[in-house]
Amino acid sequence: MSGFPISYAQRIKTLPPYLFKAIDDMKQAAVARGVDIINLGIGDPDLPTPEPIIKAMQEAVTKPQHHQYPSSSGMLSFRTAVADWYKRRFNVTADPKTEVVTLIGSKEGIGHVPLAFIDPGDVVLVPSPGYPVYPVATSFAGGTMHEMALTKQNKFLPDLGAIPKDILKKAKLMFLNSPNNPTSVIADKPFFNRVVDFAKEHHIIICHDAAYSEIYYDGKRPSSFLEAEGAMDVGVEFHSLSKTFNMTGWRIGFAVGRAEVIAGLAQIKSNMDSGQFQAIQEAGITALESDDQLTDGLRAIYQERRDVLVAGLKNLGLQFETPAAAFYVWIEVPKGYTSASFTAHLLEKAGIVTTPGNGFGAPGEGYIRMTITTTKDRLAEAVDRMKKIGW
Repeated sequence: MSGFPISYAQRIKTLPPYLFKAIDDMKQAAVARGVDIINLGIGDPDLPTPEPIIKAMQEAVTKPQHHQYPSSSGMLSFRTAVADWYKRRFNVTADPKTEVVTLIGSKEGIGHVPLAFIDPGDVVLVPSPGYPVYPVATSFAGGTMHEMALTKQNKFLPDLGAIPKDILKKAKLMFLNSPNNPTSVIADKPFFNRVVDFAKEHHIIICHDAAYSEIYYDGKRPSSFLEAEGAMDVGVEFHSLSKTFNMTGWRIGFAVGRAEVIAGLAQIKSNMDSGQFQAIQEAGITALESDDQLTDGLRAIYQERRDVLVAGLKNLGLQFETPAAAFYVWIEVPKGYTSASFTAHLLEKAGIVTTPGNGFGAPGEGYIRMTITTTKDRLAEAVDRMKKIGW
């Protein structure tokens, strides 16, 4: 093409390839070769959004008042529904006016929050392996990431005592995630209590990603970080309707917590977006007010799928912990493979898409992640294909 050369900003040049796009490229190449793909790579629910939520959206979209610009912080009625849900679910009290903000999906809020608090030279503590948006958001804000390695030896929880003192002097924000993606580990209340004490001692804002809190098994409900005493003084919790109600494409979530942190995030949002479509917020109210009426059935389906995949993989001799929550099985790769080579082996020989653990950060090397967001029959077929190809 003619014209002047285009130079990308340094923040773009330093970005790693977005993990899930790279996986999709591999999948599309296999499809082009005629391979029947079983996609266990991305945790996108395959079940439909529950009918009452769809009906609420259909009704709300006809209301003219929803066709104008919304508030970037969200409708007070939606934020009130969030606060009411937090009280019922976690016994956490939040002021919907000052301690809740509506998000265009939790990813948007996670991506924006460092812009409100991180300056060049500030350190953000990031769990690794972890959601790729944590380090990317840190980089975009000009901050420096310090990796908190999640290891099998430490039960895949951050080792707060291992963070160097010189890092702590510069640390301003910490991302946490429970139930965890990709390991599926649930942090308990004693751990959250330690985090609160740690945050108060070192003046660190805690940003807890709780997107998977309602996808749990065997009746063992995960705790909210905000249930810990003093948690509302040190940070916020991000949540999403995407996984809970199979609403990934709807893009609606929220953050709850300390008013000053919520205000900082809201100020960034007011300058960066125009808020979420109010009809979607109306549907979100219906979802939140349903409590477990809609989610019990979804959890039962996911638990059946988990049990099929877990039993099959254990019969194959693979090593992993049975997930207690989320959509993921975090599997140690067999001897002789790396994360990338085992992922490639499964795709090329069996038509199974998985995610290499090192794509979530260097401490994820030696693992792959499989999802359960497909039918029991396809999960059983995946196990059968793996048995046939061997290692």
